[in-house]
Amino acid sequence: MPPGPLRSVAGLPQPGRCLVMGVVNVTPDSFSDGGLWLEPDAAVEHGLAMVADGADLVDVGGESTRPGAERPPEDEEMRRVLPVVTALASAGVVVSVDTMRAGVARAALGAGAVMVNDVSGGMADPEMLGTVAAARVPFTVMHWRRHSADMQTFARYGDVVTDVVAHLRGRLEAAERAGIDPDRTAVDPGLGFAKTAAHNWRLLAHLDALHALGRPLLLGASRKRFLGQLLADESGERSVNGRDDATVACSALAAAGGAWCLRVHEARGTADAVRVVAAWEGAG
Repeated sequence: MPPGPLRSVAGLPQPGRCLVMGVVNVTPDSFSDGGLWLEPDAAVEHGLAMVADGADLVDVGGESTRPGAERPPEDEEMRRVLPVVTALASAGVVVSVDTMRAGVARAALGAGAVMVNDVSGGMADPEMLGTVAAARVPFTVMHWRRHSADMQTFARYGDVVTDVVAHLRGRLEAAERAGIDPDRTAVDPGLGFAKTAAHNWRLLAHLDALHALGRPLLLGASRKRFLGQLLADESGERSVNGRDDATVACSALAAAGGAWCLRVHEARGTADAVRVVAAWEGAG
C-alpha cells in the first residue's frame, strides 16, 4: 500500500495542519505582482503583512519564472533578495529563498533564510545540491524542464502524472546521493511550468500519485493562468487579481487532499482555508 500524505519537513514549523507559504516577489516582471515589491522596504512590509495574515513562512525570490521571462544576472538577483531576507529573518520570520542559483542560495542562507526552494530541483546549477547538503537545510524539489524563456514549448507528455512522478523520483534520488537528508526534502509538481491547463488539472486530480513518492507535497496554484482560463467570460480570461477566490478553493481542496504546504500570493484566504480543513479533519 502506498504511503499516506506527509505533513512535516525537518527544520520547518509543524503546526499539525497544512502550512501556508507567502510569496514575496522582489522582481519587476513576475506574472502576479511584478514591480509591486521591488524596493526592499516594500517587500519587507509585504512579507510581514503576509505573516500577520497567517502565513507560516515567506518565500523570497528575485527571479521571475513566468512563461517567457528572461533571467537576471546573478549579482542583480542577490541585490534584490538579500536585504529582504536579512530584514525578514531579523524580524523572526521563517524565510525560504526561491532561487535556482547556488551562489544566491548560499548568500541567502547566510542572511538568515532556512530553506531553499529551487524550481529546477537542482538541475539549473550543478552546485545546488551540494550547497544544500552542506547547509543541512530543507529543500523543495520541483518538476522542471527548461528555463522560463522557452519552457512552454516542452509541455508534452505521454501521461503527465506518470512523467512528473518519475522525474521527481529521479530528482529525490539525486538529492539523496548528494547528501541531502530525505527528511528535509519536499516535492512540487510545478503547476504551470511546461504544463497546459489540462496538465495542471490532471496533476491536482491525482495527488495520491504524488503522495506515493513518500515526501511532503508543496503546491503552487495561486493566481495561475489555468485558473484565469477556467473563470473566463465573454471579455476573456479572468485577470490575475480576480483569481484569489479560485486560489482559496484550490487551497482548501489541496489541504483536504493531504498537501503539506501551499504557496500563495494572498495569505489570509488560504490561512483560513487550511484551518477550516484541520478543524474538519480533527472533528472526524
